Amino acid sequence: MLELEQALQRIVLAMPKPISENIPLSEAHGRVMAERVLSPIDLPSFDNSAMDGYAVRSTDVAAAKADCPVRLSVVGKVAAGESFGGQLAAEGCVRLFTGSPLPAGADAVVMQEDTRVEEDIPGEVLVLDKASPWENVRLRGEDVKRGAVLVEAGERLTSGRVSLLGATGLAHVSVGRQPMVGLVASGSELKEPGQPLAPGQIYESNRLGLAALVRRAGAIAKIFPLVADEPGVTRLALEDAFGQCDAVITTGGVSVGELDFIKSAFEQAGGELEFWKVAIKPGRPFVFGRWRGKFLFGLPGNPVSALVTLLLLVRPALLRWQGAADVSPPARPGVLGEALANPGLRRHFLRVKVDAAGRVYSAGVQASHILSAMAAANGLLDMPPETNWATGRAVQVIEWE
Repeated sequence: MLELEQALQRIVLAMPKPISENIPLSEAHGRVMAERVLSPIDLPSFDNSAMDGYAVRSTDVAAAKADCPVRLSVVGKVAAGESFGGQLAAEGCVRLFTGSPLPAGADAVVMQEDTRVEEDIPGEVLVLDKASPWENVRLRGEDVKRGAVLVEAGERLTSGRVSLLGATGLAHVSVGRQPMVGLVASGSELKEPGQPLAPGQIYESNRLGLAALVRRAGAIAKIFPLVADEPGVTRLALEDAFGQCDAVITTGGVSVGELDFIKSAFEQAGGELEFWKVAIKPGRPFVFGRWRGKFLFGLPGNPVSALVTLLLLVRPALLRWQGAADVSPPARPGVLGEALANPGLRRHFLRVKVDAAGRVYSAGVQASHILSAMAAANGLLDMPPETNWATGRAVQVIEWE
């Protein structure tokens, strides 16, 4: 049985190098960058006004005051997207709007609130306050210089990064190819939601929750039909899923019961098991294997065990597959709002609820079949074996939403 870090290292190191895909920027939200991106232009690409007002020469308005305004001639008006021809001369100004290019010869913008227009004297404006050189001016390249790094290889394309790339004129971007991940649930007792239940049957829910997490990790989820607990049927189901996908996630059938056929069916189909069992709770009977350059992630059938092992072991693998540099789960600090304990001999990932003030509480009963606690939780707390933590202890909470 492997420790969590050993298992994770073996899985992540087994992932193939990312394959770069050039896709439209509009489709790139949430993807992982496959290559570093450099800016093709300065941003802004020209000096422009930071607000509505008047472009001036700062020396012309150095003495301007509310009780002693400076009168300037309005020699033009430039809207955003237009430009001013020629050079701004002394004692002249140009009406500007936010984003308007700064006319040549001007070195400041007086905001509209610091001016007054007299209706009986058209073509002139009174400046009521001085403007320092480059005041209210967005300088060319002050945000991003041409050739600067916009996004490093391996970084996630957040909405902010996508906006930055678009602002520099990039229409396409190179990302790591999304792996296709098949989701297979094993168990003769399982029924699809919406179908009537016979005695002893239950509704299968693992594939739905896991598919959502797979998509959040940037991969493509494909849900396959339920698989009965029969060796031949299990093998055919695995071969079908591997034939269509880059990796297969199974739930159920990986423990030591007489009807647990995932491991044996996988080997009969030509797969090689890398390891089985990880020293964590919930989720000990986790399986990792290879099949012709593809991968099996065999998760326990208990819903909480399946979700926890996907978060801790499968999500990092899918991110690395796409080229992510950092595959660690996001975490936030918190303070225990109640005492918590792990009397067992394995690390226990407790389902916890973190409130708005950062106080951490148990989300409910911690048994691996209790989905209500998982649904109420917004984090996992990693507790070492044989541990008692008192109220008020500072902790780190793993997040997934």
